[in-house]
Amino acid sequence: MKIKSLYISAQEKNAGALFVSMGMMEILKRNIHRVAFFRPVIVKKDVIDKDISFILQRYNLDMDYEDAYGFDVEYVETMIASNRINELINELIIKFKKLEKEYDFVLCEGILHSYLIPTINYDLNLKIAQNFGSSYIDIINAKGSNAQEIYEEILIENKNTLNEGCSHFATFVNRLDDEIYDELKDKLSGYKYTTYLFKELDELNRPTIEDVMESLDVTPVLISKDDHTRIIRNIKVAALSLDNFLEHIEEDDFIIVPADRSDIIIGLLGSFYSSEYPNIAGIIFPFNMRPHKNIRKLLKGINSLNAPILSIDGDTYQTANALMKVHAQLRINSTRKIALALGLFHSNVDVQNVEKRILSDIKSEIMTPMMFEYKLFDMANANRKTIVLPESSDERVLRAAEIILRRKIANIILLSDEIKLKNRYLRLGLNLSDATVIDPCKSELMDKFVDTFYELRKSKGLSLEGAKDAMLHVNYFATMMVHLGYADGMVSGAIHSTGDTIRPALQIIKTLPSISIVSSVFFMCLKTKVLVYGDCAVNQSPNSEELAQIALSSANTAKSFGIEPKVAMLSYSTGESGSGADVDKVRKATKIVKQLDPDLPVEGPIQYDAAVNKTVAKTKLPDSKVAGEANVFIFPDLNTGNNTYKAVQRSSNAIAIGPILQGLNKPINDLSRGCLVEDIVNTIAITAIQAGRK
Repeated sequence: MKIKSLYISAQEKNAGALFVSMGMMEILKRNIHRVAFFRPVIVKKDVIDKDISFILQRYNLDMDYEDAYGFDVEYVETMIASNRINELINELIIKFKKLEKEYDFVLCEGILHSYLIPTINYDLNLKIAQNFGSSYIDIINAKGSNAQEIYEEILIENKNTLNEGCSHFATFVNRLDDEIYDELKDKLSGYKYTTYLFKELDELNRPTIEDVMESLDVTPVLISKDDHTRIIRNIKVAALSLDNFLEHIEEDDFIIVPADRSDIIIGLLGSFYSSEYPNIAGIIFPFNMRPHKNIRKLLKGINSLNAPILSIDGDTYQTANALMKVHAQLRINSTRKIALALGLFHSNVDVQNVEKRILSDIKSEIMTPMMFEYKLFDMANANRKTIVLPESSDERVLRAAEIILRRKIANIILLSDEIKLKNRYLRLGLNLSDATVIDPCKSELMDKFVDTFYELRKSKGLSLEGAKDAMLHVNYFATMMVHLGYADGMVSGAIHSTGDTIRPALQIIKTLPSISIVSSVFFMCLKTKVLVYGDCAVNQSPNSEELAQIALSSANTAKSFGIEPKVAMLSYSTGESGSGADVDKVRKATKIVKQLDPDLPVEGPIQYDAAVNKTVAKTKLPDSKVAGEANVFIFPDLNTGNNTYKAVQRSSNAIAIGPILQGLNKPINDLSRGCLVEDIVNTIAITAIQAGRK
């Protein structure tokens, strides 16, 4: 049966409808270009629906908000009360079919039954899904139920789905505790319908600073953008003396303290910099008070203070009562929670089976930047490798490492003093407890690494003392970890130069036997396709033999990431039309590539326009299998390549992922010192994929 739409339904609050919608949308968007999101019924027409807003923004869906919903609850209840249910369904079908016609796939999310009046005693979601012809996903909130009750609910929901003539796609059971999870798994061992079980993750139910700021009328006193994602575990009122109150603070407490209690404020700030005390989530002043001018001056002068401070109108009791009513929500900027939720989803869902069932009849040659990024995460997750990050002093690296761990893209090793690192990431409101932490200076591996490096380089004049000095550098230590198999790959460069990253790799890991040169590529993610550019970062003026090696390495890199290479050896001349030393170099390099890999589609010398434009290609190289369709572009020198990739990046808003190093025995990758957190995340994923291909 061909599936062109899915209908997600939850009967009660906090069952996780948005969680499932997000997980399914991740799968859809990495495979299908045009996906629509539709909620047949929303609560109020004049209030923005949060699930629709979240999905449209996060997945950059090409649709208007007004097209993403049918009607509000008031209209639906009026139609049903007037015995016009068939008319209502027909109106919804018209809206749905419009989306189904314009898009490759439609993901629907139903309304909670609790939002409808009690007299509607049938499942409206099932009736809508049946008329849409959508395959049905039901979600069960397992909180507070035992295994037998949940099992019976699964059977009842499935029976209702089939009785209504709907195709049952899957049942998702959320918020299970460990014991019930194991018991329910045993009960379902012979159950033939697809069921996915998810354990309760406490953090997903905890509010954040952002939840407080959106839910209550608060005024920021001191806060950074990264503070918005901090988790709040408990709310405490500072009603004791400082000496006594410090004994009661716990990790991620949100503290209500009057602004005139300067002693408490200074004590709480001091706890941030003490390894003996927990890290609070933040401070809030009742009565909309401000601290004394000298305290404000003190706060202003503290660099990198990770302690969000807010104020609110109302007394201490009113403030505490209001905070207790703040509920956790997934928001578009909830990067930490989103990573945690997606890691949970992909760890418990058979993604390959879902893709097989949904995508069997959908073929697309389009590859958007978002599709490519999701494919990276999926490929890395399927064969999880261990990546060492030597630059743990950089906040961007720590934030990227947490995302990688939460999404279960790779295992992470951080090089640092363990106590200092823990104090640092807790002050940032992060959780890196799943990372392995190694202090090179204290590691039992140091002697082995020194001896190995000495043996590798003594013929080059390296002394034993020189080997010891080298291994004290985190990049050398991390590279040796990769060389000896303690890690599968390394990512560095956020605070080190390209030379500091590549030099240890050339000295320790060295190149593949068939490759004589280390080179690089950028993945250029255009609007609807991904191109590979090489070499734009490493080799200044390669000769013909080196250029051929770069082409072969780039083609292999493309294959590793699901891109069937068609290689264009670029020059200012196409075919036999030109001559000169630069053109001859490319012509010779092309011949070498053809000799070394006769099956690789390659064309050169060729100009860029003839390589990408089919009309130009028909004029200049009408018989070429590459011209007009090239996706791997080899530039004749660094000057041309570097300028071209930057020109394309800036003029077309392309996303450039790289440089990705190639030709080494094991994967080492370099970052730009101006990199963003998402750049580091992508590079770690790519490095993990490279490691999995060895």
